[in-house]
Amino acid sequence: MLSHHVCRFMQVVLVPIVRYTQSNYWATSEFGPFPGFSLSITPMFPPQPLRPALLLRHAPLSTTRRVAATATRQVRHFTNPHGYDALVLGAYNNNDLNLTATQGISDSTRNQILEQLSTSNFTKKDDVRLLYNVGGIKQLAVVSLGDKPKSNMSQDVALETARRSTAIGIQALKKHYSEGDNQHIGVDVSINAHGAAEGAVLAQYAFDKLKTKQGPNLRVGPFGQSTDSSNLSWETGLVYGNSQNLARRLMAAPANLMTPKTFAEEMAYLLAGLENVEVMVHDHDWAVRQKMNAFLSVAQGSQEPLRFLEIHYNGGDGPLYGLVGKGITFDSGGISLKPSNNMALMKGDMGGAATVAAALYGICKLQLPVNVVAMIPLCENMPSGKATKPGDVVRAMNGKSIEITNTDAEGRLILADALYYLSSTYAPKTIIDVATLTGAMDVALGQAFAGVFTNSDELWSRLETAGKTAADPFWRMPLHDDYLKGMKESLVADLVNSAGRSGGSCSAAAFLKEFVAGQPEIQWAHIDIAGVMESSTTEGYHIKGMSGRPTRSLLDYLRCAE
Repeated sequence: MLSHHVCRFMQVVLVPIVRYTQSNYWATSEFGPFPGFSLSITPMFPPQPLRPALLLRHAPLSTTRRVAATATRQVRHFTNPHGYDALVLGAYNNNDLNLTATQGISDSTRNQILEQLSTSNFTKKDDVRLLYNVGGIKQLAVVSLGDKPKSNMSQDVALETARRSTAIGIQALKKHYSEGDNQHIGVDVSINAHGAAEGAVLAQYAFDKLKTKQGPNLRVGPFGQSTDSSNLSWETGLVYGNSQNLARRLMAAPANLMTPKTFAEEMAYLLAGLENVEVMVHDHDWAVRQKMNAFLSVAQGSQEPLRFLEIHYNGGDGPLYGLVGKGITFDSGGISLKPSNNMALMKGDMGGAATVAAALYGICKLQLPVNVVAMIPLCENMPSGKATKPGDVVRAMNGKSIEITNTDAEGRLILADALYYLSSTYAPKTIIDVATLTGAMDVALGQAFAGVFTNSDELWSRLETAGKTAADPFWRMPLHDDYLKGMKESLVADLVNSAGRSGGSCSAAAFLKEFVAGQPEIQWAHIDIAGVMESSTTEGYHIKGMSGRPTRSLLDYLRCAE
């Protein structure tokens, strides 16, 4: 087997060439022939067009369809050139009701809608009313936006208003559709087209590929005209939403189907054919040659082979930005075994890898004028006769020895080698690592914020702005040398990998800082997403289950990078 596979899906194809072919990777499972992907080395000049993996297929980006002309002329009171079956509209309910859409609706139809709303106790923000057969449209979902603001909304407020109201309307319509229904839904974009597209795509998400009964088939498109003058648009919103849904799907996939090998292959396959991207899938032998002993110590307990995914995107002439994502595709805790309660959720312990990979996917789809390199170490953390034992000592890639006092503090071990490899090999301007690292972060911040530890005020400011724009916010946490003291108390090694419960998230961040070369010139941030890994309920565009956060925040940070 080759020690690593190089896939360049650009105008020039390098050898060895990796061709991703559809196979019955899961055909032997009880689920039957779900599509997987396997590697075969085959000459391919030029690369053949490939279809995305069905399991991870994002919502279609096509927003229009042709409508066949009918012999009978129909009288319509909506401007509906795309033949929408349903519409999602917003309405302010001050003293007088007002629809947000100012174009595409006749006065008589507008009055009919407002009359029905006024008699239905439509007064509370986020209320939604379904109206039927109005103005030639089968269904209308009208969502209350509360009182109309006295002045123009800020962009962040407009984005979230459009995002949330659209999602509420889509959710209301979905409840009335049956399995296999094909529905084409128009979405009011008068407040903000980008936010409306995000909400429409995010609200459609469901991981139902493994169920015998699946949901309706929805397509969404813009209705009306946006008043937003920024460079964000309906099309950018679709990419942002689809990118987060990709992260959700990666995280939600069962660990027996989403192994390290499968994750790497799926991402390489999804990036196939996109411009300016190079994908390298490294294996065990490569990691040995790099002396990534911290990473190897975690992987050695599992029969699933490790992978180290390296993605390069070259879209501009500016500086290089680095990303690292923790990719533990299942975390049992190893010899320091976790309690069985909720262990099934540990299929999502690769949330950092999923969000980083999904953000790279969005960057490639948008062809942003930035340069990004991402490192994604992938393995399982399992107990076995070969697993690392508490008290074992390993020497990381940067030469520091680590006493492994807790095998369930494994994420920082694989990140340590990935951070050093990225910082010492490529020296990017900034490095952001993303990881479901500590339960302490969930205790501290819950599901509202992801915690950020950083050595740079400038980097924090940019991340904070991106989080506000995406309504997926960050909270700055302390990065201080005092938290490193406990990590240096080993009698046999330079560091321990766990210093106990007190300040657990802060000590983990201090540990990681030891493996970032080139500081302070390299700006570094660690994002602990343990608290936001999962959405506990469905509300608006937040869907119960694996969240895919903070994909859109990462994407917006890189969109605005200089």
